[in-house]
Amino acid sequence: MKIGFIGLGIMGEAMCANIIKKNNDTVYCCDLNRDRVKLMENLGGVGTKTNKELAEKSDVIISMVPESKHSKAVYDEILPCLNEKKICIDMSTIDPSVSVEISEKVKSTGADFADAPVVKSRPAAEEGKLGIYVGCDEELYEKIKPILSFMGENIIRMGENGMGLVMKVCHNALVSQIQNGVNETLILAQSYGVSVEDFETAVSYGGAQNFYLDSQYKNLMSKNWTTAFSLKNEHKDLGICENMAKEKGLKLKGLDNAKSVYDRGMSDDMGAEDFRATYKIVEKISKE
Repeated sequence: MKIGFIGLGIMGEAMCANIIKKNNDTVYCCDLNRDRVKLMENLGGVGTKTNKELAEKSDVIISMVPESKHSKAVYDEILPCLNEKKICIDMSTIDPSVSVEISEKVKSTGADFADAPVVKSRPAAEEGKLGIYVGCDEELYEKIKPILSFMGENIIRMGENGMGLVMKVCHNALVSQIQNGVNETLILAQSYGVSVEDFETAVSYGGAQNFYLDSQYKNLMSKNWTTAFSLKNEHKDLGICENMAKEKGLKLKGLDNAKSVYDRGMSDDMGAEDFRATYKIVEKISKE
């Protein structure tokens, strides 16, 4: 099965590399950054000059782009190339309503469509150990699960088109609130002389144990802000969650509080830093 991959950013690059390594057929790839395409070609992929060329040559088209507007642009471009023999999988994190709109356009050509956003960050993408939330019908899910398993090991169907994204956005909103709690209580503990390492160990003994702290405390301890998942991307996801809550008439105060931290980060021009750099924002706020 020939697979095409559009979007070779921080996550997409590692995801595409795993497909090239594990798929027993041609893997096409395309990105505005030609150096990233060349990197995939060095691994055995085949670069294309346009998304349209990629879609024409591929049986399965996977996209991993930053925002709703980018997903819409990709599928508007490749729509003339789609037919009942094609499968489209958008793994971008975008507005669920926009994804449903895209799915309807794609399915009008006879092609299949699934939203399949991922959780975890670059290291998990490199290891092929992402979590993947899927929105599509059951029949398509069974067809694409082997392909998704090239990139992830925890894969779950959440429902029809758009539902993978609903879960992804809820997941990231929860992460932001856990992260905010870690930042605040870690800063408080340190003010009393508790080390980051001892804080992590002590928390792991109780009900507050969490994946974020377990996986990030060494980076927090060494003040390593190297970007694996950008503050800008998480800010975007929280904006999507905010819109979802408004659509349902819900007031989510924890979300509002976490997003205010990310709003501050964006206004302080920290968008390119890793999302754990919110620690610095909370530390600054705590002393104002």
